[in-house]
Amino acid sequence: MLALLAALLPVLAGAAPSTYTGTAPVNSQSDEERTGALQTALANVVIEQTGDSSVIARPDLAKAIEKAERYMLQYSYRRNPQGDAPMTLVVQFDAGAVDQMLQKFGLGALGAVPLAPETPTEATVWIGGIRDADDYARVIGYLNRNNFVKAVQPTAATSDGILVHLSLSTDVAHFLGVVAMERTLAEGTSRVDGADAALVLGH
Repeated sequence: MLALLAALLPVLAGAAPSTYTGTAPVNSQSDEERTGALQTALANVVIEQTGDSSVIARPDLAKAIEKAERYMLQYSYRRNPQGDAPMTLVVQFDAGAVDQMLQKFGLGALGAVPLAPETPTEATVWIGGIRDADDYARVIGYLNRNNFVKAVQPTAATSDGILVHLSLSTDVAHFLGVVAMERTLAEGTSRVDGADAALVLGH
């Protein structure tokens, strides 16, 4: 597994986006029309991420797209003075959740990576390279968005790092493998007593 992740790193060298944006034309802001438009917006994201418009005809994927609200973070409306429809629904989807959904079907950037086993794990991780409050917020925000992190609890801090207790939905190795691909955090060289792993914030 780790060897496969390493092989994929050049392909996924950039930091993974936190959101994907999908759009769909609408005639009104009614709840009924929004439900269908959310599915259209997610379908457009799936096509963009897979590069194949035919995949949305797959029954298993179509069923997942029907539950588009699961992946939605927020939405807004944009008026179209020149468009065929008076408005466009603009939806921000959780990129990590969408990637995980596509991975389950063998699609997208992580399609070749086996799904991580669901092995609930408690781990303590040292994260260095934290210079100020903005860095701290960036680290905590990243961990809270990670699909494998169920809970984050900072337990100690120094002038350049923090010790955090993580409740994971997978084992530490798979968590670290995904972190390595996303490149927000990298493997650290400093070891701290009591930590299961050491990471460093990239700048």
